[in-house]
Amino acid sequence: MKPGNVKVYAYSACGTCQKANKFLKQYQIQFSELKIRETPPSITELKKAKQALDDIKKLFNISGKDYREGDWKTKQIKLSEDEIFKALSENGNLIKRPFVISEKGVLVGFKEEEWKKFFGVK
Repeated sequence: MKPGNVKVYAYSACGTCQKANKFLKQYQIQFSELKIRETPPSITELKKAKQALDDIKKLFNISGKDYREGDWKTKQIKLSEDEIFKALSENGNLIKRPFVISEKGVLVGFKEEEWKKFFGVK
């Protein structure tokens, strides 16, 4: 079963996003791609992802320049969840990518086996 309405938030220069894109095309999974930097996920989508992942910290792109330079490792401890969701929804560079949301659920990052299971492909 392939989930409908698959939205993929990605950054074209990101190697992991390129692998994910190749995977989706290889398995002929229909999706719409959005540029995560210009059009970050909405607060509603981020909340759905946090609920699915069980930890708001898993949403952060911890290897990103914005994360490091913004001292988000320290900052996220001091902020409320609502403040974190607002910051993530305003700065796609802070979000781990690719960020996938569909009717079936959420994926953050690209791990091929996890994606195969999620999309029901072999």
